[in-house]
Amino acid sequence: MDRRSESATYTHGHHASVLRSHTWRTALNSAAHLLPHLKAGMRVLDIGCGPGTITVDLAGYVPGGHVTGLERVGDILAQARGLAEEKGVANVDFVEGDANALDYADDSFDVVVCHQVLQHVKDPVGILAEMRRVTKPGGVVAARESDYGSFAWYPAVDGMEKWRWLYRRVASANGGEPDAGRMVHAWARKAGFATGAIASSSSTWCYSTDEEIAWWSGLWAERTVASAFAKTAIEGGLAGETDLDDISQAWKRWGQQEDAWFSVLHGEVICRK
Repeated sequence: MDRRSESATYTHGHHASVLRSHTWRTALNSAAHLLPHLKAGMRVLDIGCGPGTITVDLAGYVPGGHVTGLERVGDILAQARGLAEEKGVANVDFVEGDANALDYADDSFDVVVCHQVLQHVKDPVGILAEMRRVTKPGGVVAARESDYGSFAWYPAVDGMEKWRWLYRRVASANGGEPDAGRMVHAWARKAGFATGAIASSSSTWCYSTDEEIAWWSGLWAERTVASAFAKTAIEGGLAGETDLDDISQAWKRWGQQEDAWFSVLHGEVICRK
């Protein structure tokens, strides 16, 4: 069996500030493009499931079926399993594995999905090809990726564009592609899906209420100085501690603006095998 493994470095890591963002995600706010394609009895594989909030949600859309969450970093799976137990969801399990070489036979799943994964890997086309391999004929491969170059916010606060500039360079240096959202449909075609079998769409997360702005600005202010992003930025010579402190303060200033607003654009695909 092909034993390829991931060589890119996950830019965010699993600091508490990162997990606050990940655990906010649900099937409805992060996989709405997939939901109309789910049916009772389906077998689903969720690639890069992290703390499992999307995975556990998806299980409710396939009654009588089963959802498996796969994550390369096994330590986070205890949290995912705890969430499933807390919610009383029995038709879900979680396994450790690398999406570059899935330990499943061809044609094993009705649906294979990933969310915010392909932007962090060295070979997104290869992973999509693996997802396609383990999907049954007539089944669905779904992906959703953000596009940092298309993020929009208001008002323009000094330091925020410096954050985007630095993030894109750190992510690229780690082996990823921060503008994946605009490319995911092309990657799917290169992975073997016919052009006519790929349905593309886009959607956003939008933070606009006082509570949303405080949450979004606060987690990025902390993530900028305390997560793996900070460590790799410094070790890679892309920023110093003063630079990161300045960017963190910019996030705080932006979050204090009365008219603060932030939109995260995503590119999505539904691919039929």
